[in-house]
Amino acid sequence: MYHKSNTYKLFTVINYTFLAILSIACIIPLIHILAVSFSGKAAANANLVGLLPVQFTVEAYSKTLENENFIRSLWVAVQRTTLGTLISMVLVTLAAYPLSKEAHHFKRRSIYTWFFVFTMLFSGGLIPFYILIQKLNMMNTLWVLIIPGAVSVWNMILLLNFFRGVPKDLEEAAFIDGAGHLRTLFSIYLPVSMPAIATLSLFSMVGHWNSWFDGLIFMTDHKNYPLATFLQTIIVQQDFSKVTVRPEDLENISQRTVKAAQIFIGMAPILLVYPFLQRFFVKGIVLGAVKE
Repeated sequence: MYHKSNTYKLFTVINYTFLAILSIACIIPLIHILAVSFSGKAAANANLVGLLPVQFTVEAYSKTLENENFIRSLWVAVQRTTLGTLISMVLVTLAAYPLSKEAHHFKRRSIYTWFFVFTMLFSGGLIPFYILIQKLNMMNTLWVLIIPGAVSVWNMILLLNFFRGVPKDLEEAAFIDGAGHLRTLFSIYLPVSMPAIATLSLFSMVGHWNSWFDGLIFMTDHKNYPLATFLQTIIVQQDFSKVTVRPEDLENISQRTVKAAQIFIGMAPILLVYPFLQRFFVKGIVLGAVKE
């Protein structure tokens, strides 16, 4: 019978206590933002809102959803996240599969692998990158938010290691039955690697949804801003000239409640998707471990 020592029990208690405190510290700001978004103008401006709404109202949400700029930026973010995640996972999978083969099957595997790693460690810099985007006529297009970061080398290495852990007997059985590499990838590797695929898809999705810097420098027309760039402009920079907020709206409601409503609407899709993919995390991310 397995015996747990007193030291182990003490460590478990301390560990659970620390994680509980850390979880509460992460959740409380979200609850506060939600409470502010449902509070009245006077209470929000006077900093009277804690974890519960004061002078409950949904006016901030109605004004936010009536704002054409917010809806437009939300639609840009949805398109970017959907297409970006799909394209990124296709390219990462097609790159990781051949690089996961043994050296005697793919003799120049190391050269290609180091080529990818080199691009992860070194880049040409922001100014050459900006000039390149201009020369390619990608400014103010949706593709400038998707194509440059489509192949994540870190995600490719994670998936490459997961593919190497797939039993070779499955691959050999598929080849004996007449399958080629493409059929083996889609019929054997991808179904077995669903935890890794789901985890990396979530990483890519969250990255696209939260990315704001590329939208700020590559979108000269504010109508093309993705949601993260829109929120960064009005919340961090306090610049309302680029996002057209009607003055009568600012007079009737608090800017704090509108900002809180926009922040919460912006994070809602990720909060809804995360619980469904969280269960894949343990199996999905195993870097360099032996799984056979």
